[in-house]
Amino acid sequence: MSVSVCLLFPDLLGTYGDSGNATILAQRLLWRGFDSDVNVVRSGQAVPTSCDLYVVGGGEDLPQALAASQLGAGSDSSPLVKAVGAGAVVFAVCAGLQIIGRSFSGPGGAMTAGVGLLDCHTRTGRRRAVGELAVEPAPELGLPGLLSGYENHAGVTTLGPGASPLGTARSGVGNGDGTALDGARSGHVVGTYMHGPALARNPELADLLLSWVVGDLEPIDDREAYELRRRRLAVVSGGLRRRHLWSWAQR
Repeated sequence: MSVSVCLLFPDLLGTYGDSGNATILAQRLLWRGFDSDVNVVRSGQAVPTSCDLYVVGGGEDLPQALAASQLGAGSDSSPLVKAVGAGAVVFAVCAGLQIIGRSFSGPGGAMTAGVGLLDCHTRTGRRRAVGELAVEPAPELGLPGLLSGYENHAGVTTLGPGASPLGTARSGVGNGDGTALDGARSGHVVGTYMHGPALARNPELADLLLSWVVGDLEPIDDREAYELRRRRLAVVSGGLRRRHLWSWAQR
């Protein structure tokens, strides 16, 4: 089986290293014997509708608005909407999360139409969230332990009834709407505020996304990833007791 991973607009949405998420997905497939390729789509290029997984990263306000426009935000003919309708998986981070929502604050603060894959709206808050983010994943996802990432945003993302959170922020800000939630998801579309890149720190999350494409996956040796996450969680502050934190970090 050959799996195609599409990295969308890294020249616009590659500020925080989120392009690495595409590399992680492709490599974890190769380690398990699957053929895999990363289709890099840059600004101005046509977005294919036939890929299996799509990765959308973070960026500043103007590149974010440009990316949204090129994804056909506000239009029923968005190639990303067509791809998801055909069964594709989407993983979006920060600005990417905002773009695939229903609306977000564009340059100058004006509300801009999103792609509409997730039932959420994002406005610009008064404060910027910067620092380590530890997220307890929603139980129904079956992910063990805390997820680890780094947030850098001023967004306030509010979920509508058609979206569920990725999880609860146990340290850090996350969505910033006062609910202590992080991210949004619906079906096989997932968004979060965790940079890192998130899938390097959280291999179980990467494998969840992959399983939606190829089915059950054989375990692989992730000791290095677990050590990375353990070290990042060890610096988290914000009310978690060290004993509790380390028990999560150690799986």
